[in-house]
Amino acid sequence: MSDVAAVKQFVKKYQSLKSEIAKVIVGQNEVVDQILISIFSGGHALLIGVPGLAKTLMVNTIAQALGLDFKRIQFTPDLMPSDILGSEILDENRNFKFIKGPIFANIILADEINRTPPKTQAALLEAMQERAVTVAGHHYKLSLPYFVLATQNPIEQEGTYPLPEAQLDRFMFAINLKYPSFEEEVQVVKTTTSDVVNNINALFTAEEIINFQQLIRRIPVPDNVIEYAVKVVGKTRPNEPSASEFVKEYVDWGAGPRASQNLILAAKTHAAINGKFSPDIENVKAVANGILRHRVIKNYKAEAEGITDEQIINSLL
Repeated sequence: MSDVAAVKQFVKKYQSLKSEIAKVIVGQNEVVDQILISIFSGGHALLIGVPGLAKTLMVNTIAQALGLDFKRIQFTPDLMPSDILGSEILDENRNFKFIKGPIFANIILADEINRTPPKTQAALLEAMQERAVTVAGHHYKLSLPYFVLATQNPIEQEGTYPLPEAQLDRFMFAINLKYPSFEEEVQVVKTTTSDVVNNINALFTAEEIINFQQLIRRIPVPDNVIEYAVKVVGKTRPNEPSASEFVKEYVDWGAGPRASQNLILAAKTHAAINGKFSPDIENVKAVANGILRHRVIKNYKAEAEGITDEQIINSLL
């Protein structure tokens, strides 16, 4: 099959996937899009939202519709690296045997990732970056596709371990979940308080998802689009000559080269789901907020004056 035909097939399958997810998840269209763009681009996503916005249900539904193996890890202050990676035990023949931890699945929901100490956060980091884990000197490959979706609660910060910038940078998207609209909330209450059960059909196989990820990689990108993405990322760095006065005034630290890579990958996927065979500057703009939000570190002045990440990013675009 040619790549053009493959993109057309991808658009069809993507539309069916969105309808399947909509059986259970009401609204949150943009959030679902960003999670799926992240999966098909081969990235990971960080979901930021208050409790009760169906973050776990959303990830579980997406995993079912994609036909992938799903595990949820509830992060707590006493969680050890071996609790997520697995550990070696002595079997009945006095031989060491490795018992796999919950990290061995296709989609991992790392619930409240900022509740666990840095040592355990770092264990997850190797899995995210290398798609492999090392336990007791042995290297174990994780099955592909592999996707980590971490959640963070923005209100309660007592007893949490904020993710360091280097770790935040591993997430392709940071996605803000907002409260549903009045109509959506009415719909949620109607569907969740009745005895109707919606069954989710698996529309993909792991192999198909990997093929689509490779297809996205093959999509050509014009030079001017790559240059635009790199310029936007460069402008987030307050010490660069291209930085605006606004950025110099309100930003402490800008985004690194990984942001430029992720902007292009996400723009390719965004173009493909909209039936385009090559991304343009509009596709880069469409994904810029989710990709730069957690990579632009505001200073105290921005916090004091209530300047949001969106305002800073929109001023660059």
